Amino acid sequence: MPAKGKVAKSAKSAKTGGSKSTRRAGLTFSVSRTRGLLKSGRYATRVGKGAGVYLAAVLEYLSAELLELAGNASRDNHKKRITPRHLTLAIRNDEELNKLLSHVTISGGGVIPQIQGVLLPKKGKSSSASQEV
Repeated sequence: MPAKGKVAKSAKSAKTGGSKSTRRAGLTFSVSRTRGLLKSGRYATRVGKGAGVYLAAVLEYLSAELLELAGNASRDNHKKRITPRHLTLAIRNDEELNKLLSHVTISGGGVIPQIQGVLLPKKGKSSSASQEV
C-alpha cells in the first residue's frame, strides 16, 4: 500500500496517459512506441529524440482529422457508428486527404456517387425540339 497522499505508480501512469515523454508533449499517441517502431523499422541508422514526438504528433493529428470528418459523414447519414463507407466518404470529399490516400482502397467502403456529364440528357436541344413538332 502506498503512503497517505501518494498514488501507486501504475495507477498514476494509467490516469495521466502513458510515458513521461508522451505526457510532456501533451499527446495521446505513445511517443516511446513510435520511436521504438522508427528504430526497429531501420528507416535510418540513427533516430533522434524528437523524431518520435514529431511522428506521434503527426499521426495523432491525421487520425483526429479523419475521425472528425468520418463522424460528420455518419451524422449526415443518421448513423451513430462510423463504418468503412463513412471513412471513404470523408477521405474522398476532402482534397488533401484524397491526395494523401489516393492509392488506398478501403474494404467495404464503396465508391463516391458520380454521373459523368456525357451521360446526362442535353438541356437545350431536347426541349426546343419537342416544341417545334
